[in-house]
Amino acid sequence: MTETTATAADDGRMSFDAAVKFVRQQKQVAFAAMPVFGDDEETAEGARIFILDNDDEGELRLRFIAGPFFSAAYAANDIIPNDEIPDSVRELRFMPTRCEEEWYTDQIQILIQKLVKAAGINTEQMPDYANAPTHGAGPDAVFPVSFIGMGEGKAH
Repeated sequence: MTETTATAADDGRMSFDAAVKFVRQQKQVAFAAMPVFGDDEETAEGARIFILDNDDEGELRLRFIAGPFFSAAYAANDIIPNDEIPDSVRELRFMPTRCEEEWYTDQIQILIQKLVKAAGINTEQMPDYANAPTHGAGPDAVFPVSFIGMGEGKAH
């Protein structure tokens, strides 16, 4: 097998250099994802995602996205040029995949699910976050004003 298709572990992930070669030659993307653990260090509360791609001029760049699960509000959504990619990212292993621009507005766990599925990885063991039923408050639900920080003594 070539370096671009497998690593020594033969799990389909690539070194940073192999991922760069893949992105440049195939005009696709490669990603790595890391969980972010809470205070108990047992439960993942969010994730960091690193996506290598080419900009409109064909220059390599890294999109760094981080945030909590079940929120479309990212803690970070930055584009880092090739010459500023940190060494710690260059040590990660990446999966070849594809990505569509509109995916960047999804909740972080849905973005990961789409990247994994587009990589051709079996997702049967993953929860289907994209099609999970949503729950909202009914029309008769009333939230106390203090719930949104507008209680007595608060400025309106």
